Amino acid sequence: MNTLNRMATELVDEAIDFADELTIDVHALEGDAAVLDFGVEVPGAVEAGLVLAELQTAGLATVQTGMERVGDAPLTHVELATDHPALALLCSQKGGWELATDDFEGLGSGPARALVAEEDIFGRIGYREEEQFAVLAVETDQLPDEAVAAQVAERTGVPETGVFLPVFATASVTGSVVSAARAAELAVFRLAELGYDPAEVLSANGSAPVAPVAADEPTAMARTTDALAYGSEVHLTVDEPVGDVIDEVPSVAGAEYGRPLEGVFEDVDWDFAELPVELFGPAKVTVDVVGGDTHVVGGTSEDVLAESFGL
Repeated sequence: MNTLNRMATELVDEAIDFADELTIDVHALEGDAAVLDFGVEVPGAVEAGLVLAELQTAGLATVQTGMERVGDAPLTHVELATDHPALALLCSQKGGWELATDDFEGLGSGPARALVAEEDIFGRIGYREEEQFAVLAVETDQLPDEAVAAQVAERTGVPETGVFLPVFATASVTGSVVSAARAAELAVFRLAELGYDPAEVLSANGSAPVAPVAADEPTAMARTTDALAYGSEVHLTVDEPVGDVIDEVPSVAGAEYGRPLEGVFEDVDWDFAELPVELFGPAKVTVDVVGGDTHVVGGTSEDVLAESFGL
């Protein structure tokens, strides 16, 4: 199998070829790094969000939409499935790179993280890459400039000509779609944080509603997190028993569970370090142990989602 960054670069090339159809804009920076605007100065789109979620998982996941109801409202849902959870979700899709310069802030996700591999999860999985290409998806409300591309190139050891920066705002159609695709990742990451070996997760399938696009980034962050905490469902197949930690995986384990998260975030002045990590889990999780038991924990809350979404 090729490296995550090489597989993602092939998908970037396709996205550039079909930029008009995907309604994305492509910008070349001074050092020839490429910025792909999936939803910052453009409004974003559902198909663009699906492509970006595939980029974030380096092509190791299948991403698609469907229609389900939240209360009486039919809403688009995103489903993501992968047979490579550790690589696709933890070494690639997970947001883990706080990208900042004097004039820019964003949260990076995607396979470029594997070229740096400073997060604990890479040591646990035993994975690191060296490559001539780096694909870093950046959640931000501004387009990156040359200083951002130079920072990414320096940290990854990749020439700027090989740096690709797909970007999106949380408050965009793309942002809502990409967030909904993270349900399975949250479940696998929570298990890993609780001490379970992520290599024992054989497959992961998650689904969540696409939150209505908010007018600003903070509200969008709250709504998209609500979509996961109160509306997502995940199915995992694992090779070894999970044990009692399974009860701590869903968001219902968080002490603040039960109301739209905009108010919860405001209570701590948007300092997420002050919140219990359990709150950022998926709503409902099924875990199938090969040759063993099936466990179902957590539950969805349509009432809280309806309040959050204004339904």
